[in-house]
Amino acid sequence: MPELPLTPPRTLTEAAAALRTGTVTSRQLTERSIATADRADPVLGVYLHRFDELALASADTADAELATGVDRGPLHGVPFAVKDILAMADGPTTAQSVVLDPNWGAGKDAPVVARLKQAGAVITGKTSTMEFAIGMPDESKEFPVPRNPWDPATWPGGSSSGTGAGVAAGLFYAGIGTDTGGSIRIPAAFCGITGLMPTFGRVPKSGCVPLGYSLDHIGPMARSAEDCAAVLAAIAGPHASDPDCVDAPFAEPAWLEDLSGLRIGVVRDQHFPAGSDPALADAFDNTVAELADAGAGLTPIVLPYWSEMVTANMLTLACEALAYHRTDTQHRWADYYPATRAMLARGALVSGADYVQAQRMRRVAQDALHRILPDIDVLICPTVSVAAPALAGFFTGETSIMSLFGHIHTGYWDSVGNPVLALPMGFTANGMPLSVQLAGRPFDEAGLLRVGQLLQRRTDWHLRQPAPVGAAELVA
Repeated sequence: MPELPLTPPRTLTEAAAALRTGTVTSRQLTERSIATADRADPVLGVYLHRFDELALASADTADAELATGVDRGPLHGVPFAVKDILAMADGPTTAQSVVLDPNWGAGKDAPVVARLKQAGAVITGKTSTMEFAIGMPDESKEFPVPRNPWDPATWPGGSSSGTGAGVAAGLFYAGIGTDTGGSIRIPAAFCGITGLMPTFGRVPKSGCVPLGYSLDHIGPMARSAEDCAAVLAAIAGPHASDPDCVDAPFAEPAWLEDLSGLRIGVVRDQHFPAGSDPALADAFDNTVAELADAGAGLTPIVLPYWSEMVTANMLTLACEALAYHRTDTQHRWADYYPATRAMLARGALVSGADYVQAQRMRRVAQDALHRILPDIDVLICPTVSVAAPALAGFFTGETSIMSLFGHIHTGYWDSVGNPVLALPMGFTANGMPLSVQLAGRPFDEAGLLRVGQLLQRRTDWHLRQPAPVGAAELVA
């Protein structure tokens, strides 16, 4: 068996190549993932459930298959993780809550999980989140509080917190997140990794604990755009269990040598509010300049109905979440975290007429946005305008999602349903990641990924890694 290289593969794509050249084995990659989790996870709170023995057995199977010419694709033999709101037959699903029925999804794989297994991914465990994907960091119950590997005193973002922190810290090469108001892209931004929210309906959402029935997206989180493309190719496509999932399978795109002829819409309005990090503007300008230098044409764009879509996202999310939780809130109110209760209570204050009007407005905004996109290939804007906030503020009640609301620029895209790719674009003066979003036409994830991959060939922000975290750095 070859020795693990002194510099192990940094990305899923590199790991896949190394497995096929025999530079490493899946068992070696998996053993390294387990060792990294042993060291870092007591600090970071990435996992709710670890599957060490199952992962090692899956790795051995992958090694045996690859040795005999059975190749299931780029995920084959690569350590991977799944957010703990997706059902997986090998362990429980909690949604980071004592409220969820322990038998929910028992013995079943969500379609996305089944597709990962079919692709040969080595699933190392299920990752921490915020309660039912709408809570906030809270120490009051027996669940880990996810922490950011760039600074464990800060939040990795929610709600795909554990997946974002785990990729950034090297516990696995890629993972699954979900996005209803930004829950793939916010942790991608705060943790300095890449996250893709696919078009609504591209990936089946059945087998996932619902949050917003008309807003939920499932998608990949990894180090690079190329990695996300490989994961999306494995999980996309229709499934009979999800009537919202359309017949639009995804194939990994051919990569571009330059951006000649590509039209980029540059969005600044609403994305640089007062209190933005001082490094944000230069990081964004430098990223836009890279695209122009690669040959793209630039056009200023104002997103239609921005404020209305941000409001529609929060209103729709609260109402649809309450629809799922209504019975449990009547009988188990005190078992929910306070932040979850507050969000669900907002849903009870919205009238049926307001909900219907929000859905009508979403369609108006979709139509207006689609009238722009024939003349624009990709839109670019910041993902968030501040760095990861300190966890202490959540614990004392000084920080809430509403206090961060004006600095998070993700909810618009959940309302309209278009695909969005979040990429790292630099760092604050304190060394915390900053992030940019690329948005495109419905079902044109390939276009976003091509631009993202070329941008990442010209920069190395996505390859920057935080210093190793160990138990000595455990913070209160």
